[in-house]
Amino acid sequence: MLSEIDTTRNNLTPFTHITPPRACLQAVSGYFVQDAPTAASTVIGPTPEFFGLVSESWPEFEAEILKLNSNRSEFVSYKVLFLARHGEGNHNVAEVKYGQKAWDEYWALLDGDTGLIWGPDPRLTAIGEEQARNAHAAWEREILRGVPIPQKFYCSPLTRAIRTLELTFESILPAHLRPLIVENCREENGEHTCDRRRTRPEIQRDFPNFDFEEGFEEEDVLWSLERETKKSVEKRAKLVLDRIFENDRDETYISITTHSGWIHSVLRVIGRENYPLATGGLVVVVVKGTVLN
Repeated sequence: MLSEIDTTRNNLTPFTHITPPRACLQAVSGYFVQDAPTAASTVIGPTPEFFGLVSESWPEFEAEILKLNSNRSEFVSYKVLFLARHGEGNHNVAEVKYGQKAWDEYWALLDGDTGLIWGPDPRLTAIGEEQARNAHAAWEREILRGVPIPQKFYCSPLTRAIRTLELTFESILPAHLRPLIVENCREENGEHTCDRRRTRPEIQRDFPNFDFEEGFEEEDVLWSLERETKKSVEKRAKLVLDRIFENDRDETYISITTHSGWIHSVLRVIGRENYPLATGGLVVVVVKGTVLN
């Protein structure tokens, strides 16, 4: 039923500085319908029943993951990543309005048009907020079926992702857990004004129940007039995953609320097929990580 895909990539480095790879990451497929190479997100939907779990039994799934972690070696662990895309933002509306080519070449470089503001750091639209509430309802549905509650919550520093997490896990997030804002969980960066974040004080003012990772800059020092490459986003995604497998030794279930480009990068890093998520959508992946000396 299960298969592992070796994706060791010795050339992966973080976005801001060079470091050797710290974990070998492998997708473990077969647990979710989204794992199939032919899986179509438009057919499966953004938050399907059981989040796409093939067995339709969360207790059975949890027992399987526990068994994998019980039989592992010292430097190996298995983690379940709940990868959530933010709800619709103003920039998503503008891209549909103008088409991807015109958006990428002209409109994305601006802050808005006569009727819509999308940069910097656009908020969710009313539809986007509703999508996040739908995700909340999906989590409540699956909690009744026994889905494991994530033990760590990570989030992009962009407002659309933070607000999506806030709405999705309202009244669900355990009281002792505060989501952590991580710079490298942000969308493909640069050039597009929608991907330029606000200052740390502005984010903290609007989202006081979130913590910032150590060293989080006051200003957005990463955004530039040059568009970040896909390979660079992969490097940032790999750095985040390395950190999770190194530091979150006692946590198995991890939630990351982020962006489509970043999720695509994670899937490439672990050797998974691309899986285009609609705004407000969720894909769950099982990952085997071997921490390297």
